[in-house]
Amino acid sequence: MSNAAQELIAPGPGIINRVRTVFTVLGGVYVFAVGLLALPYFQSHTLYLNAIRLPWHADFDAPERYGLALNKTHNFKIHTSDNETLGAWFILSESIYQSLPSPPASPRQYIAHALQTHPTILYFHGNAATRAYYNRIQLYSSLGGRLRANILAIDYRGFAESSGSPSEAGLVRDARAAWEWLLSQGARSEDILIMGHSLGTGVSAQLAGELSEEGYQYRGLVLLSPFSSIEEVLKTYSIFGAIPLMKPISLIPYATNLMSWALVHRFDTLKAVPKIKGQVLIAHAENDFVIPYTHSEVLFNAFLEPRLPSVKLPRNPASLTTEEWSSFTSQISSRKERREEIVATTKIDNFGTVEEFADLPEDRDVVFVKTLEGTHDYIGIQEGLQDIIGRKFGIFGMPKMIEEAHKE
Repeated sequence: MSNAAQELIAPGPGIINRVRTVFTVLGGVYVFAVGLLALPYFQSHTLYLNAIRLPWHADFDAPERYGLALNKTHNFKIHTSDNETLGAWFILSESIYQSLPSPPASPRQYIAHALQTHPTILYFHGNAATRAYYNRIQLYSSLGGRLRANILAIDYRGFAESSGSPSEAGLVRDARAAWEWLLSQGARSEDILIMGHSLGTGVSAQLAGELSEEGYQYRGLVLLSPFSSIEEVLKTYSIFGAIPLMKPISLIPYATNLMSWALVHRFDTLKAVPKIKGQVLIAHAENDFVIPYTHSEVLFNAFLEPRLPSVKLPRNPASLTTEEWSSFTSQISSRKERREEIVATTKIDNFGTVEEFADLPEDRDVVFVKTLEGTHDYIGIQEGLQDIIGRKFGIFGMPKMIEEAHKE
């Protein structure tokens, strides 16, 4: 028997040492890479991925190159309160576009009419790429057609051709600038549906909370594949949907606490929940391997929490008396029963589950749609979800209602 065959049957010290070396190197690379996330520079580039400007060398003056109809989209700049310049697209509703001469000479001259007669979706995309990225183009076309809505999409500071560098406060300021631009062009606040995807949910939730505190009445807030906070994303993120990012480093004492302390960009959507007073719809796919749908469950439960009886947690469960244990379990049971009373759950074959409750003090509905499919990036183009959005926010038939109001 050859030496190679013998080593395969009973690995010698040489093979064991080589395997040990490989794992040691991989472990060192892993610790180094995760350690870089504690540094603001690397943390920022990893979170925003704004250096990935797909499509490369995009010509934003020619949205037709990326799939949008001829002269359907107005490319322009929005100026922020801190003097940054944002690239933006205003995309006419499909029903408006089809009513114009084919093709229209310029979309710019129809914006005021479009805003006054059709709902507008103020859309905030996720990290990486630009507003011209192909899956975002699919979303604009789908929403503009099925919901007959205009779309305003921006590239945050530091993305695409926008000036500046991204930061949490900066992106929220960019969102507010886009909102203000719509109002300046004649849009009514109650006709604007705020929608965010992934990173954009952290932006849109903070914008909605800010507007709510100032008394603005927006049509609603849609969160597509949201997260509860960046800190929780780090804890739950899995590479390729299979390898937990933070699991190995969590074995090192205090390492996870150090990473949490080092976070500069937190996007704590959970903290924004109490400020948001408008209608809310949360949507997440079960097969999202980037951000687990459990993040959406946490957010939905945060909106629901004020409606449920509280449960007093025992300080030392091991020393509970029989009476104390009975009281504790009774509180849990009452909470569960109350949740079942106020949350309506509907299972839709081949689509998913819809949970909904009416938040009476705020006079609004909060809806959680958990779809079977859609992954992370394509949940927004699910027609079933778009139909739910159209019904819940009263967008279906809305153009006719607005036109009649303007005639009066």
